[in-house]
Amino acid sequence: MDNLRPINLLIAALGGEGGGVLTEWIVAAASEMGFPVQSTSIPGVAQRTGATTYYIEIFPQKTDLLGDKRPVMALAPGIGDVDIVIASELLEAGRVITNGFVTPDRTVMIASTSRLYTMDEKIAMGDGRFDQEKLIEAVRRNAKEAFLVDMDTLTRRSGSMPSAVMLGLIAGCGRLPITAERFESVIRADGKATDANLRGFRAGLEAVQARREWTGEPTPKKFAPKTSELVEHEVTYTLPLVAQEIAIEGVRRLIAYQGVGYAQLYLSRLRAINDVDQTVGGQGKLVCDVARQLAVRMSFEDVVRVAEVKISRERLRRIAQDELRANGEPFSVHDFLKPGIEELTQLLPPIIARPILWLAERWEWFGRIHFGMKINVTSISGYLRFLVLAKLKWLRPYGIRYQQEQEQIESWLDLVKKAALISIDFAHEVIECARLIKGYGDTHARGLANYRLIETRVIRPALAGGLPPAKAADAVASARTAALKDPEGESLAKCLAEIDARVPLPAAAE
Repeated sequence: MDNLRPINLLIAALGGEGGGVLTEWIVAAASEMGFPVQSTSIPGVAQRTGATTYYIEIFPQKTDLLGDKRPVMALAPGIGDVDIVIASELLEAGRVITNGFVTPDRTVMIASTSRLYTMDEKIAMGDGRFDQEKLIEAVRRNAKEAFLVDMDTLTRRSGSMPSAVMLGLIAGCGRLPITAERFESVIRADGKATDANLRGFRAGLEAVQARREWTGEPTPKKFAPKTSELVEHEVTYTLPLVAQEIAIEGVRRLIAYQGVGYAQLYLSRLRAINDVDQTVGGQGKLVCDVARQLAVRMSFEDVVRVAEVKISRERLRRIAQDELRANGEPFSVHDFLKPGIEELTQLLPPIIARPILWLAERWEWFGRIHFGMKINVTSISGYLRFLVLAKLKWLRPYGIRYQQEQEQIESWLDLVKKAALISIDFAHEVIECARLIKGYGDTHARGLANYRLIETRVIRPALAGGLPPAKAADAVASARTAALKDPEGESLAKCLAEIDARVPLPAAAE
């Protein structure tokens, strides 16, 4: 008995996931089985609705066998002194590892592969997301035993709360002296959403017992299987093997976005890049890089796309289940929109839209006009308004926004081809500049302005011979990084000034 020590459990949960309820269940189950137990909670910063850490210590010897002795337990976890860590979100798992609570000689780590992005990730000009593969690798490398589970998928499938799924995962790892039957008994005694919580508990228990990484169901295809098969087959015999997986995903995305013809345009553009790739000996690297960025660029966000997203079943289901926790109760979703002149003219043909946009640039007051709207998506009238807009997809190719995007894409691809003839690394950096252009409205305008500045000040002069290939690639990469760091353009301006100071570039040819 002198060698016994408490079993330490650390829970890293986000606000609204029931971390407090989970702690109460574990404490109640341990108490019912006669084990000394203690729990504390540590409020965290307001990240993604608030992150709270819960810490539990359970002494694995029943109280009636201890006589007059009582274990001394800690109020907070110690570095390198935690047996079980469970994190309901992958980045929270990374935080716990960074703080030193996960060690390869002791800790069982249960982590969700799902993500709820931080504000810094969301507001980044480019792809500001943390590298998920690196986070997963950190979990595997630092834990004695790792269970990677998509808790979000398990929660939605079971129609329960994350806390119930997490309890099942903890029970399934086999490190606590508490039976699964005891945990189920505690859930029943709690008397709140009993059936749903039991489903969630069993889903978590089975996921760990099967010792598999749950990746969830594949995204359902939104197009006819025959059409998909034909276009995907074309990918397999026209593009190099290394780029086929990404290209097939791009085809699927663009068929759902606009149709088969649009996906074929995507493939024709990739074939042209493949010709250049073969000429310069890129071994498929150029095609692979372009395939990813081109699919995103061609599925640009416009009013039609926004309308489709607003009324999508996936969105409404997520709001009902994950955010409102509505178990059959009625609810309503109100969207606040503020379209301006740019959004209102996107589907108009250029001959009509250009005079309107010209007036918006000439008269500032006209360009600042916005129309505030509050639309109840769950009402018949609100849903129909978005549905009608979403059904205007067939008008997209005739609108000014579509034509502008296609012209910009062709210009970008032309730069990639020219850069590839100089250096593959230089071409790669030009390809990555596509990350600057995203979203719509002011976000799109700022990103496009930064891209054009880099194109004019760095890319085209470098193509004209103003920089050696290695320095050209470095200059483009530095400018792009600066633009992504600061959406207002101040960092980019300083970076361009530094580049000019080091190597004066010739003016770009018009």
